[in-house]
Amino acid sequence: MRPSRLWALLIATVALPAAAEPILLENARVFDGQRDRGITPVLIDGARIVHIGTPLPAAATGARRIDYTGKTLLPALVSDHAHVGNTQGLEHGDRYYTRDNVVRDLRQFQRYGITTVTALGMNGADFFAIRTEVNADPALGAQLYGAGGGIGAPDGAPPADSMGLRHDPVARPRTAEQARAAVATQHADGVDLIKLWVDDLGGKRPMMTPEVYRAAIAEAHARSLTVAAHIHDLDQARDLVDAKVDILAHGIRDRAVDPMLARKMREQGTWYIPTVAIDEANYWYAEHPQALQQPFLRQALHRDVLARWSQPAWQRAQLAGSGIPAARAAVATNLDNVRRLQAAGVKLGFGTDAGAMPQRVIGVAEHRELQLLVQAGLTPAQALQIATSQAADLLGLADRGRLAAGKRADLLVLDADPLTDIANTQRIGAVWQAGQEVAGPITE
Repeated sequence: MRPSRLWALLIATVALPAAAEPILLENARVFDGQRDRGITPVLIDGARIVHIGTPLPAAATGARRIDYTGKTLLPALVSDHAHVGNTQGLEHGDRYYTRDNVVRDLRQFQRYGITTVTALGMNGADFFAIRTEVNADPALGAQLYGAGGGIGAPDGAPPADSMGLRHDPVARPRTAEQARAAVATQHADGVDLIKLWVDDLGGKRPMMTPEVYRAAIAEAHARSLTVAAHIHDLDQARDLVDAKVDILAHGIRDRAVDPMLARKMREQGTWYIPTVAIDEANYWYAEHPQALQQPFLRQALHRDVLARWSQPAWQRAQLAGSGIPAARAAVATNLDNVRRLQAAGVKLGFGTDAGAMPQRVIGVAEHRELQLLVQAGLTPAQALQIATSQAADLLGLADRGRLAAGKRADLLVLDADPLTDIANTQRIGAVWQAGQEVAGPITE
């Protein structure tokens, strides 16, 4: 993993607001991002955790006490793959990439317990200024990191027409020299990592050539930048792993992963972000209209989206769509590959592509992804570890993803135990970011 120098600088220089007094969170069951600690106290001073467990230090004397009896406390979730400022109701495209829309999305992530968001490409020119602003103020939502516009293929992925990229921020090199130049430019701009799109979209579009993506990966590594690649198929994944890509930013969905690839990924430390929810989202909401009556989903949806999805005619048409059988098959293959790679010891990250399109619902998608990881055969504790400590490790962020002394006080408080039922992550009681309570229960 190659965290950028800029990333380290941001972590060191962003001022975290200090609380007026220490805060002691008592009587909650604590999952620290790696293991169940049982019922144990957590002491916060300013933006950081200063102690977990008993006996309590002298610093706890005089602390403001909050009784979390019956609740579970865990690190706030970390997204390794999302998008912001790309949707408005039923529409999507870069015309919506404004400061206010990005903040809107980051606040929604935060409300749903995700306090660190990685926007993997399609970010407008204002990304860097917005990142600086929001990362200094928890009131503006989840902390933001990302890949700027990213690097795609000419006339290929990400498809500018269907993605609404009227002012296409994506670099689209045709040669190795242009690829190296694109990486250099994005590095100078201050990206946190490099995003590549390597996908022919089912044979419908030109795909980035090996010459181009190998040059981009080598140039990024020479500059100590991490590279995440959008893929769909096994062949793309194999060649990118051969080229020493750091992160496969989507699951492999056409065929089963073979043992040789799994072993190579484990040996090289290649990260894998399954994003199972992206294909399921094409049919799940139409298939489960009763979920639209629940505040957890209703409160995440723009009124226009809620109105359309509530129509039985839309639900029937969506489920009858020509692409739905392929989406179901992709989910099944993805789940099988999660099982295979987890068993092989490959490092799994956490992300959903939330925010890229209206059906990839910010906040809701992340909690659904946790359920899908468990459906793939992981335990709730393993799924939560992926979404907290492992997701932070993928990003090279050592200050979050775990509840431990010295870590950021980014916390998710649940009203029921997710270690017995992963669906309980939806029962949010409170969200804390940098030692401040920034959100409460999601109700009507």
